[in-house]
Amino acid sequence: MHNEDLKNAPAELLVETARRSRRKFIAEAGALTFSGVAVAMLGGQSTAIAAGIGDAAAAQDVRILRTAVAAEHEAVAAYQLGAESGLLEPAVLKVAVKFQGHHKEHVEALAAAIRKLGGDAPDALKQYDFPVEKLKNQADVLNFAAGLERGAVSAYAGAIPAFDNRELSSAAASILADEAMHWAVLRHALGLDPVPGAFFS
Repeated sequence: MHNEDLKNAPAELLVETARRSRRKFIAEAGALTFSGVAVAMLGGQSTAIAAGIGDAAAAQDVRILRTAVAAEHEAVAAYQLGAESGLLEPAVLKVAVKFQGHHKEHVEALAAAIRKLGGDAPDALKQYDFPVEKLKNQADVLNFAAGLERGAVSAYAGAIPAFDNRELSSAAASILADEAMHWAVLRHALGLDPVPGAFFS
């Protein structure tokens, strides 16, 4: 393989892995996304009481959902930072924007679920405390994004058993799967083992 081929390999691998992972996820999930789960779960129910959830339990679920929305807003902003950094190769930038789009969809779905439960979803912050000064090249940006995705996987793993409404747990698991794919794809692009162990820790 020539030097130029080696230079382009990570970007091409990232794009192809992203395509394959997304196709596999959609096929295995029967094209069901969190938005679909949220709509089906709350189909026409406008309040927590109408959905058969007690006040205290609903309030707990809303708190978890609000935390998730805040984290998803942060992810959208982080990918925007990466996209505007000028450090990403065109092919990698395309995937980063696609991942950002996934996070925007998560925000919309989570916010809709919160409203159905009678709560208000938080807005994105005007500014986030990102380590901008440490982002010097593409690998730095990918490492930064991978760290956020790994944190998201951990957060959703913790949220799944905490929901009182088990259908919300299923919805969170759907998002967790998407975040895990992002993390694996980013690790692969960095030349790291995309699945470093049999168990996530």
